[in-house]
Amino acid sequence: MKLPHRRQFLHLAAGAAALSALPRIAEAQAYPTRPVRVIVPFAAGGPVDVLARLIAERLSTKFGQQFFVESQAGAGGNIGMGAAARAAPNGYTITIVGPSFVVNPSLYSKIPYDPIKDFAPVTLAAVSANVLVVHPSIQASSVKELIAFLKENQGKYSFAHPGRGTTAQLSGEMFRLSQKLDIGPVSFNGSAPAIQSALGGHTPIAFTVITPAVPQVKEGRLRALAVTTPKRSQALPEVPTLAEAGLSDQEADSVLGVLVPAGTSQSIITLLNREISSAITQLNAEGRLVTLGFDPIVNTPEEYAVRIRADIQKWENVIRAANITAE
Repeated sequence: MKLPHRRQFLHLAAGAAALSALPRIAEAQAYPTRPVRVIVPFAAGGPVDVLARLIAERLSTKFGQQFFVESQAGAGGNIGMGAAARAAPNGYTITIVGPSFVVNPSLYSKIPYDPIKDFAPVTLAAVSANVLVVHPSIQASSVKELIAFLKENQGKYSFAHPGRGTTAQLSGEMFRLSQKLDIGPVSFNGSAPAIQSALGGHTPIAFTVITPAVPQVKEGRLRALAVTTPKRSQALPEVPTLAEAGLSDQEADSVLGVLVPAGTSQSIITLLNREISSAITQLNAEGRLVTLGFDPIVNTPEEYAVRIRADIQKWENVIRAANITAE
């Protein structure tokens, strides 16, 4: 090809690329033109639902269209996530998921969604720590002291957790397996009853989500030994992480993320990423996240995609090693 023709070809190719991008740019500029559904696969009134409503409120104000939250609880989150996977990829269905999104593929024999193929990541939104707490009767003021205590009393203690397949249970399982401890799990229907059991001394060791444990720790009724997040929690800043306490690679946080159906326009994903990240930053500055037990953890869609794959593999390893099933 002669040089003038090559230049002409490149000019025409660049023009064609610019023209093909125009519909996508126009789509993002026009979006949204009608209400947007925000699916939460958990019961109304819980921390995830409350955070979703706070985000939806900010987006409604920003865009001038209603972002309405629709709670679809049941089957460990599978019902809502299955409905979200079947939604049209047009930006008018957003899903806010918790850790069950990456745990359930290994926990259940069959689920109504593929976490990789059916969704496009938008951003992480927030993280909630799990916390290791003990009753004051337990003679341990640190994680190392607790390990030594349990090794001296193998088979005599159990740990409470808020439910099968929760990251709180998986925290306890990683702790048990890594330290070769004979300490069995006791499942409760939520963190509140698990904490009550620890308070009563029935299961004086517990791994639970942090929010309902905070008042008990601050009042001295339970002793917090470590949080399971990579960083300390805003809710209990004086409590060390497991890594700081001497146990590395045992993070087991409850991560909330925002997804859209696979095939959604990249321009819409970019727009949602920017505005949801802004909303999370504002909510954190106002102290709204710490009230719910969350810390901000926004990132890019690409970074969130990497995190999803890593978490699926991580929890599969723990679930297989501990022989945990949903039944």
